[in-house]
Amino acid sequence: MSDTSQRERDARTRDPRRPQERRTSGEPLAASWAPKPPPRRRPARSRGARGILATYGWRVYALPVLLAVTALVAVQTAGEKVPDTTAAANTEAVIGPGPTEETSLPPDVQETPPAPVDVNIPSAELPNGGPYTQTGAGKWHVVPGETAKVGTGTKFFTYTVEVEDGIDATAFGGDDSFAKLIDQTLADPRGWTAGGQISVQRVSANFPNPTIRISLTSPDTAHRSDMCGYSIKYESSCWRGTEKRLMINLARWVRGAVAFGGDMLTYRQYAINHEIGHAFRNGHVGCAQEGALAPVMMQQSFGVANNYVAQLNRAVGVRDAVKEDGLTCKPNAWPNPTAKPAG
Repeated sequence: MSDTSQRERDARTRDPRRPQERRTSGEPLAASWAPKPPPRRRPARSRGARGILATYGWRVYALPVLLAVTALVAVQTAGEKVPDTTAAANTEAVIGPGPTEETSLPPDVQETPPAPVDVNIPSAELPNGGPYTQTGAGKWHVVPGETAKVGTGTKFFTYTVEVEDGIDATAFGGDDSFAKLIDQTLADPRGWTAGGQISVQRVSANFPNPTIRISLTSPDTAHRSDMCGYSIKYESSCWRGTEKRLMINLARWVRGAVAFGGDMLTYRQYAINHEIGHAFRNGHVGCAQEGALAPVMMQQSFGVANNYVAQLNRAVGVRDAVKEDGLTCKPNAWPNPTAKPAG
């Protein structure tokens, strides 16, 4: 065979992937060779709105919508008010949360605890009268006794009657006398149950977790910062929600208030109804009409003139609860004074 014929045969049998080698008859046929395409180049981004649209497509329209929704959620969240649990000053105050969440009543009205203030309100002075124990033991005992449920309201409150240890009971007629007036006041048709929303029942010391503890308390115990406080140097009672304790100041229980002119029964009924009104989540109000009966939630221990009460509120940092408008009311002990009295 000629050299030319051999070269032609060799050319026909070469592997195209290996151009310098000969394929022997024993090698398998090679697959056809397909070169790997070169990598794609991303087109250069053009500037301007058309370039942005070409690059990001539908994302251009989605992004503003997402930002708007995020901003709306942020505004709504910022607008939600966080409940204020600041303790109150001793202005016939409401302190801390109310007795139960399931009562669905409005939230407590809070007052800002100030530094001691110097105000001169003649009607807030403690009247002259009989002696009372200034300092008790700082703990209370439950007065024995129970009552039937009073009222038809679905907002049901249980209460105990308690007296601080270490105080002289002869100044107020004894524990049973105090408890009896509490029960009579809360059962009176002129009281809080007359509205048809609230019902109450006195329970014994063995009752687990009563809603309210109505506690006759010595002045020095009431003055403690973890109780009613004493920023304004006038005796007052208070509702201490964190303790579920309604503290009736013994000094006021024995002496009353100037506005009541020595009518101790009416003042004591007022003190009970005003403070338990805080436990029922009612805030302070002022005199609404010249010469009318004062609302029971007016701070009548300090007076029945709006100007005096407004001055005291302003001194402890509470504004607009009572307007300094010159109106003066008459003392009143009842939430529903026009109802027919019990008995």
